[in-house]
Amino acid sequence: MKFTLLIHCVDRPGIISAVTNFLHHEKGNVIYLDQHVDKEVGVFFMRLESEFENSPDLEKFQKKFQDNLAEPFQMNWSLHPEGIKPRMALFVSKYNHCLYDILSRYQSQEFQVEIPFILSNHKDLSSIAEQFSIPFYHVETNVSKREKAAERQLHFLKEHNVDFIVLARYMQIISPRIIDAYPNKIINIHHSFLPAFVGAKPYHAAFQRGVKIIGATSHYITEELDAGPIIAQDVTPVSHTHSVKDFIAKGRDLEKIVLSRAIHLHIDRKTMVYNNKTVIFS
Repeated sequence: MKFTLLIHCVDRPGIISAVTNFLHHEKGNVIYLDQHVDKEVGVFFMRLESEFENSPDLEKFQKKFQDNLAEPFQMNWSLHPEGIKPRMALFVSKYNHCLYDILSRYQSQEFQVEIPFILSNHKDLSSIAEQFSIPFYHVETNVSKREKAAERQLHFLKEHNVDFIVLARYMQIISPRIIDAYPNKIINIHHSFLPAFVGAKPYHAAFQRGVKIIGATSHYITEELDAGPIIAQDVTPVSHTHSVKDFIAKGRDLEKIVLSRAIHLHIDRKTMVYNNKTVIFS
């Protein structure tokens, strides 16, 4: 049996040795350990993978860890056994490039997840869901139906036991009710290198400024639009020879790459959020 342990707490001497000694006592073998200290705020972060020849009783193990380590060190921690696939819902609108990329990676088993459904505020991409044999839900989200839409979305999310949500170019504001229900569990892709050139037409704004690179940003959703903790970013060079169409084509390629990278990091439990920033482990 293998599991991943995530910890963050106030930094103090002896945390790593206490955790590794505890695992050794419980007959676990540490096969990966990465840690970081944010010295400005004095907070310790750690990601650890451990293997056990004989599977421990997880309930007893977690109680022991809580009593012997988590309480004395005042840790925020979580334990994630290997082999349990998280359930990832996809929200889309009309753009299909990110959706096709995600579903291709899913079909080839690159993403070790379950996709219980695809949800959209339009019907345009329903045929793609049918092509991949995934249920498709159409939920209108105009101003007069926003609250009702949030209720339906929450219903589907709870009914299907969704663990996290990916906005694969979902062009609607997410309800605070859903954000509260899935804190740091809603991944968005923004078609710009945030925080520059935010808004509806970042490629046009970048083109007007004569920029030499364009980018894409994947982040966790918060109530403040396009201001959540950043998970992944990337850029590509452009020049005066490129048109706005070239910018958009290059940008869409980046969006697919950056969003897939962010999904991988989340699935692999390599992201930790603190003070609206992320610690990304290798």
